[in-house]
Amino acid sequence: MEDPNYDEFEFLVQTRADGGYTAHSVGACIMTEADDLVSLEKEIRDAVCCHFDEECRPVRIKLSFIEIVREEILEP
Repeated sequence: MEDPNYDEFEFLVQTRADGGYTAHSVGACIMTEADDLVSLEKEIRDAVCCHFDEECRPVRIKLSFIEIVREEILEP
């Protein structure tokens, strides 16, 4: 896979209804989930390693925790 080199790669992290976590990458199609934050960090590292060639892997992975306060579906 031909990806540019990334210094930093970001994941948006949300709490699941069951108390676990989901993480979606910004800029690539990577999604993972886990029951706790320690496991989530491991899953994210594993997913990034699988997605990027070694020479293209990001130096840092940033986790941004988001909370959905209100969600609406807009009709066109």
